[in-house]
Amino acid sequence: MQIQVEKDSGNARLVLRGRFDFQSNREFRTACDNSLAASDVRSIEVDMNAVEYLDSSALGMLLVLRDKGSAANKSVAISNCRGQVREVLDIANFSKLFTIR
Repeated sequence: MQIQVEKDSGNARLVLRGRFDFQSNREFRTACDNSLAASDVRSIEVDMNAVEYLDSSALGMLLVLRDKGSAANKSVAISNCRGQVREVLDIANFSKLFTIR
């Protein structure tokens, strides 16, 4: 998976591309920790438009981000989910845990 971080007006947008699975753990965690540590970032958006697959470890990584964001007083949202990725998030009831745009 590839991650591109874009910052704009207090928002860090993590643009994910490819397979979001256990192999993505280190790269995703680094991008999240850097965004959480940035004093000018108030919210984090995980853009999943180009994610073609995600597994249960990816769901866990998103939950860890949500918890760390809450502890840092930063909102976390998921955006641009489609197809199978959206189905997995719906089955896992992530709409009750995250703002999904």
